[in-house]
Amino acid sequence: MNWTQLLSTKRFGMEDYHENRADDRSEFQRDYDRLIFSAPFRRLQNKTQVFPLPGSVFVHNRLTHSLEVACVGRSLGINVAHRLQSKGVESPFLDEIGSIVSAACLAHDMGNPPFGHSGEKAIATFFSEGNGQKLEQEMTETEWKDITCFEGNANAFRLLTHQFTGRRKGGFALTYSTLASVIKYPYSSVFSDIKKQKFGFFESEKADFVTIASDLGIPKSPDNPNRYSRYPLVFLVEAADDICYQIMDIEDAHKLRILSTETVKELFLNFFEESRKLRIEETLKIVTDKNEQIAYLRSSVIGQLIDLCSAVFAEHETEILNGTFNSTLIKQLPVKQLNAYQLCSKTAVEKIYCSPEVLDVELAGYKIILTLLDNFVNAVMKPEKAYSKQLLLRIPEQYETSASTSYGKILSVLDYISGMTDVYALDLYRKITGMNVPSL
Repeated sequence: MNWTQLLSTKRFGMEDYHENRADDRSEFQRDYDRLIFSAPFRRLQNKTQVFPLPGSVFVHNRLTHSLEVACVGRSLGINVAHRLQSKGVESPFLDEIGSIVSAACLAHDMGNPPFGHSGEKAIATFFSEGNGQKLEQEMTETEWKDITCFEGNANAFRLLTHQFTGRRKGGFALTYSTLASVIKYPYSSVFSDIKKQKFGFFESEKADFVTIASDLGIPKSPDNPNRYSRYPLVFLVEAADDICYQIMDIEDAHKLRILSTETVKELFLNFFEESRKLRIEETLKIVTDKNEQIAYLRSSVIGQLIDLCSAVFAEHETEILNGTFNSTLIKQLPVKQLNAYQLCSKTAVEKIYCSPEVLDVELAGYKIILTLLDNFVNAVMKPEKAYSKQLLLRIPEQYETSASTSYGKILSVLDYISGMTDVYALDLYRKITGMNVPSL
């Protein structure tokens, strides 16, 4: 792969109108703006990140998380561009890497359903273990794997590229480079790892991905001919996400008093060498507000991780471009910082993700998603039934409930449900189960 071909302003769905514009706002900055002003992005403000949506204490939702990831991604991209330029790399859009990465970071969670990762699990298990099992014979092996291993990353690519009814060709019509930066797993569901079950695109968008990959010069993986090599900037989007969710989840846990101030201080100070740690501790003596102390430590950790991950990318640039770099940037951190990051991960798993507050949301989300799927999947598969007709009136016309295949009909339901906010899903659940009847 080479940077000149990888950094392209061509827009998906608007290839016939491709032109080089001359104004102060680049095509990649237009991607960012287009995403910020979109309805699916705004709906992220009412989707769970980890903790329940805020009561008296504000914690992160999908929107604030995505904005922070975009900020970190922009810094990573700018740092990497400077490092590449200092190595003598030349490309017309090299200084736009920060803009591309930040736009992709905004979009990286847009395909996630309500209620965090439990929403993904609920969709997958409805088909693999629940009432959806009976539909297996109506789909191909790949189509069935798409929905029994439902993946928010693949759904994001569909949301960004699919031409929904009444909408323009190309979906969001983003640049090829921004779209490629979103796809963490450049292969279809049938070629995913048995344990992880992660993949980058549904069968319905496979041809679109191949078009983008071919144009940008992304080759097949040298290790697996059934997969493509990762687009280089994916490593930066992934690192931005890894940095933010790990560090910010711990700060949120501190605000909710799940983790003590001393515990969080220790976790964050572990990232620094002794000399830097002493300087930070001097500052903490001046700042006495506990939340402000943690915020200062958090910003220091994130700043350090941005610098270190940028250095890892530049150091392994040749392997990344050859498609032979089979790691995340985080895993290549120096030993001290890697150990500190892994201790944060261990603490999050043991103390945060298994906390009652988180589990209660996941349990409720499971029930809500399964109920909605049960009703709407039955409706699209049996549209002639009286109740089905009423339910189908609830689905906006942009979703193709009358698709010619069972796979297409199921995807229309998944498009509808995955686009819901937590509150909308809960409200609809109450209405169709009769728990909440409108006033007469």
